[in-house]
Amino acid sequence: MTTDRTLLGVSAVLFVASTAGTVAWCASMSSMGGMPMPGGWTMSMAWMRMPGQTWSGAAASFVGMWTLMMVAMMLPSLVPMLRHYRASVGAGAPRLGWLTVLVGAGYFFVWTAIGVAVFPLGVALAEAAMQQPPLARAVPIGAAVVVLVAGASQLTAWKARRLACCRQPAGTLPADSGTAWRHGLRLGVRCAWCCAGPTAILLVAGVMDLRAMAVVAAAITAERLAPAGERVARLTGLAAVGAGVLAAASACAAG
Repeated sequence: MTTDRTLLGVSAVLFVASTAGTVAWCASMSSMGGMPMPGGWTMSMAWMRMPGQTWSGAAASFVGMWTLMMVAMMLPSLVPMLRHYRASVGAGAPRLGWLTVLVGAGYFFVWTAIGVAVFPLGVALAEAAMQQPPLARAVPIGAAVVVLVAGASQLTAWKARRLACCRQPAGTLPADSGTAWRHGLRLGVRCAWCCAGPTAILLVAGVMDLRAMAVVAAAITAERLAPAGERVARLTGLAAVGAGVLAAASACAAG
């Protein structure tokens, strides 16, 4: 019981700190504005270099803030999995705190790797949109299609299987560092697949939009922790499909 309270306490501190850091980052980026683009949308500063900044520096800054954002968004869903892990190795396992840290580190390593992959893709798309006005004008409809497809994926049997896999407790595990790290990686990969739809929505809605982050984080947490998680996933999927249809109609009308 004491160790569970310690886990919850440390997790709460990390959640508050990562949330505060994410809010501060979004505020600083929003204060810089963005670049108005053909088609009536604004290019996020997240995909651009700051004055005097190298591309490697911009990438490191993005990945660092992406990881901080993912800690804030995903930690509430991770805590139950960490508790399952601790139960699977036994409360009396030696170095249980350290092993728990390794599981969490492995989990967020996966999300950091996703950030490493996302940044160059985002920069490439941003550069293409800035150089080709027809492509820029097509971005709003493209974003609407992504939201529509991501929402539809929430309604599939594939999503239900991924969600059930994420919610399933681990079996008995040996209490060693290698196993803890690999278990964290497995949790991260499973979670990334399960959250592919909501993550895609976040990216097209605005990676530094606090409202989008809050909605996506709430949806992910609810489908993981609520007793009727599959029903929650379907409801959020229907909402996303509706939003995608409305956004597509608006983009077509504007075009």
